[in-house]
Amino acid sequence: MIHLNSRGIPRAVTLLATAALAVAACGGGASPSPSATAAPAETPGPTEAPSAELGGTVTVIGTWGGSEQESFLAMVKPFEDQTGIDVQYTGTRDLNAVLTTGVASGILPDLAGLPGPGQMAEYATAGALKPLDEVLDVATYKAETGAGLVDLGTVDGKIAGVFIKAAVKGLIWYNPKIYTGGQPASWDDLESKGAAAAAAIGGDARPWCTGIESGAASGWAGTDWIEDFVLRAAGPDVYDKWVAGEQKWTSPEIRSAFESFGKVVSESYGGSKNVNATNFGDAGNPLFANPPGCVFLHQASFITDFFQKQGGAKPGDYDFYPFPDINPAYTGAVEGAGDLFGMFNDTPQARALIKYLVTADAQAIWVGRGGALSANKNVTNYPDDVSKRSAEILANAKVFRFDASDLMPAAMNEAFWAGIVAYVQDSSKLDSILADLDTTQSSAYGG
Repeated sequence: MIHLNSRGIPRAVTLLATAALAVAACGGGASPSPSATAAPAETPGPTEAPSAELGGTVTVIGTWGGSEQESFLAMVKPFEDQTGIDVQYTGTRDLNAVLTTGVASGILPDLAGLPGPGQMAEYATAGALKPLDEVLDVATYKAETGAGLVDLGTVDGKIAGVFIKAAVKGLIWYNPKIYTGGQPASWDDLESKGAAAAAAIGGDARPWCTGIESGAASGWAGTDWIEDFVLRAAGPDVYDKWVAGEQKWTSPEIRSAFESFGKVVSESYGGSKNVNATNFGDAGNPLFANPPGCVFLHQASFITDFFQKQGGAKPGDYDFYPFPDINPAYTGAVEGAGDLFGMFNDTPQARALIKYLVTADAQAIWVGRGGALSANKNVTNYPDDVSKRSAEILANAKVFRFDASDLMPAAMNEAFWAGIVAYVQDSSKLDSILADLDTTQSSAYGG
């Protein structure tokens, strides 16, 4: 068992996620079905929503807004109908600050989507998160969820958080009606083909669409870029040391990743000001404009929901390639993430909802609406070929690592976000930005 603690995440924890998300995604190649294919239990178990009405309310805070909020509310609607419990959801992009302040004051929601395993460990160590071992049927939960995801949600031997959905990161999205150059063989090939395609479009078209605005969480979409470059150029060992606070931000490997991202920003539609001003969910809209504003977008598997609901695209208007190789020694490397849920107030309503959220029936609802991969391996109702292929990438990853910023302590995570915004604004300040991140690292990991 891997135990997380407030001093940071041990390197081995990222290894555990390999099997976790692979198992969670195994059903991705199955034929779509209207609901999860898990067979119902003969008698109600502790991981199922109760059949009798409880009534009352349960307060929930998460990062989801817009179409993601709609999908979460659709996910909990059957639970509300069945139990009579009113799920009162509040979305915020300032989740770190809300929860950190709440832990200090004691004023917290019943349940919350957690910023990541690193922050979850801090809340659990502070005694704010309630252990879920007596809430869930642990044997059933572990059987239905990849072992690595279970371990990532475990602190000091107790289940502190559960994953309710997953995503593969680092996908390269494009409009197949515009880009017809085929799958790039390498990062250099991708850059060359992107430049050629943008030149062929003409006007203000650029190789990349990029947007990192996300309210108080602005910058996180840029951290994904850095993580992809570190993993694929420097390799998993450097990635793990970086997550654990043992790899300096000023080291050549991390600096090189920032510089590679800086080149992407310089080749992005609208320039650096537009990158900082554009919300991550709207960043891909120029792919579908007439004339197009860009050729490629780098984003996780969940972006398809934004394509459809904010960009007006339909299935068939978009496709993706996996992030191409940079260093052939790390061919097949994949980065992924997942959405954690934890319980701050132990009430019958909170217990009932968290038991429901880990079930295949609950997670199949969001999967069926698009933009999510399930953390429950019994869900197979992926709505289209793009979603299935995303799941297959997780299942077949040769090297897998969980999102680095989500594994870092909260102070490091927030400094990383802010550093990305500052770098996009003025790339000439990279030396001072990385030095500041080194300073934060020395305190965030307990010296």
